[in-house]
Amino acid sequence: MPSAFQLQCHFVLIFLAASKGETRYLEVRDTGEDEPFLLLSEDLKRELSAGQIYRRSLRCIDMLSIEGQFTFTADQPQLHCATFFIGEPEELIMVDYDFVNIDCQGGDFLKVFDGWILKGEKFPSSLDHPLPTSQRYVDFCESGNLQRSIRSSQNVAMIFFRIHQPGNGFTITVKKNTNLFPCNVISQTPSGRFTMVIPHQHRNCSFSIIYPVVIKISDLILGHLNGLFLKKPSAGCAGVGDFVELLGGTGLDPSKMFPLADLCHSFHGSAQMKIGCENTVLRMVSSGKHINRVTFEYHQLDLQETENRKENSIEEFCFPSI
Repeated sequence: MPSAFQLQCHFVLIFLAASKGETRYLEVRDTGEDEPFLLLSEDLKRELSAGQIYRRSLRCIDMLSIEGQFTFTADQPQLHCATFFIGEPEELIMVDYDFVNIDCQGGDFLKVFDGWILKGEKFPSSLDHPLPTSQRYVDFCESGNLQRSIRSSQNVAMIFFRIHQPGNGFTITVKKNTNLFPCNVISQTPSGRFTMVIPHQHRNCSFSIIYPVVIKISDLILGHLNGLFLKKPSAGCAGVGDFVELLGGTGLDPSKMFPLADLCHSFHGSAQMKIGCENTVLRMVSSGKHINRVTFEYHQLDLQETENRKENSIEEFCFPSI
């Protein structure tokens, strides 16, 4: 049986798949759900490329991966609503309030969160985000006109809102800015290639893939020598200031995931691992003393790959029964 985390992520990815035209994800939907919002057609893409603004209404639970202007109008009391925003790894999310008509005194709220929250777990984790958790929320009812434009620290953000009175609602504009050194990222797809660079910065960066995957690291520069160590209780890279770790788990927060392997030293070549977890994270810890860089590629594990495990797989963890 799929876990609650898988079902939640599948639900989010259904909306993302619809917006990107990847209809194969729609097979996981229950038959009782409404149809997802309209797929982006080639005509619409041409219109957007010509400079027109994409506009549509928001659902109570929604997913956006495109710039545009979006409006929510309550047709009944809506008490538990959220919209997830996601961009490419090198993009930051900008949310502008264009119009807000909610009753803050009556219990309504509209909050932007810098990152994602699913089932109480955050991405990026509190260990990896530059702001404390309390400062990652921007509440319209508290800030009002003082802060009508909010920028995320990574390629994901979200809004929470509650509206009691039918007819009330809001309009937002979503834009994307370029991030020269992407740090924390949630992948939009189950396969890809990425290079993470941390230029003399004391920070931790996580790349999250919400799928079981094969991940292959082809290049790692930490200013050290060669080495790859499977994580054991008494071993690892605890005494090294700069390293990369592979994590796996069933939730969203990297700090709550199981450490599978440490890479403590630079190498040029290939280090591959199959990770059968519902969420796979590559996390780089940087002391700020070096320009650290890691290049990796990944693709989703299929049934045959899961059954034919090789010597560099972590067999005792994260392989779901199929």
